[in-house]
Amino acid sequence: MIPARRIRAVDSHTEGMPTRVVLDGIGEIPGATMNERRLHFIAHLDHLRHFLMDEPRGHPAMSGAVLQRPTRPDCDWGVVYIEVSGCLPMCGHGTIGVATVLVEERLVAVVEPVTTIRLDTPAGLVVATVAVDEGRATSVTIENVPSWTDRLDAVIEVPGLGAVPYSLAFGGNFYALVDLDAVGLSFDRARQRDIADAGLAIMNAINEQAPPHHPEIEGVDHCHHVELIAPGSDARLSRHAMAIHPGWFDRSPCGTGTSARMAELHSRGELPLGQDFVNESFIGSRFVGRLVAETEVAGRPAVVPTITGRAWITGRAEYVLDPTDPFPDGFVF
Repeated sequence: MIPARRIRAVDSHTEGMPTRVVLDGIGEIPGATMNERRLHFIAHLDHLRHFLMDEPRGHPAMSGAVLQRPTRPDCDWGVVYIEVSGCLPMCGHGTIGVATVLVEERLVAVVEPVTTIRLDTPAGLVVATVAVDEGRATSVTIENVPSWTDRLDAVIEVPGLGAVPYSLAFGGNFYALVDLDAVGLSFDRARQRDIADAGLAIMNAINEQAPPHHPEIEGVDHCHHVELIAPGSDARLSRHAMAIHPGWFDRSPCGTGTSARMAELHSRGELPLGQDFVNESFIGSRFVGRLVAETEVAGRPAVVPTITGRAWITGRAEYVLDPTDPFPDGFVF
């Protein structure tokens, strides 16, 4: 059998969340910037996302990253992020996975005890600082793109839930931040279906009634993430369930979601620069965040977040397409 398609990848997980890091088989995506490449991928290559992320090669919570030659001269690699929900401008857990793979596969010059990798992402420059011990990446700290609060203490009318208080912040993607108490649900994995349904209803209402719009990144004009926050969460330790379109949970604490949460807490005056912030996922894994600077995005107050987490390589594979396969682009079930 001569495969009709052959894509080589290294799989990893970041605090429980998978990242399929595509090394080759897709080629260079056209575009003068990484966001132009993301938009080109969406318009012309989305079948490859389905091939890699959906069943039978992926699963309903699959996530990945396509390595590219950078479009910026100050970067080591470029990345286009893919997952079941689409092509993201930025992915925090994915970046931690990418940095781990780049070090352990020797795709960058590895320096111990710290290797610094500059990544060209659709959302902008992201710098990964990798702690390395005997050739292994033991943790990764990413300095994310500027993050900011779009709206604070807004209210949205949600069918079946009524008037729901929420805030909306950008941390590489747009996130609705909602207290679980506000929708009458407990932070309990036994209620995960109810929590996911509430999250989907909230994001659908926002996208229909008051969709966000990034002032500088083309094509970032929707909310596909709802961070449902557990009671007792504060500016030192926050627990949440991250509901993601079209209906799954982030297994990791979510790097861009952690950035959005820190931006929201900073807007409230609760999280100062330089203070550690622990964000815990629905499965109990954790990222440690910190705000390191204040800045602006299109005249709006913003902050620069860092996120520290860990990733582990889980496999190396070549994904192929038999010409007779009845599901050449995978399927959603």
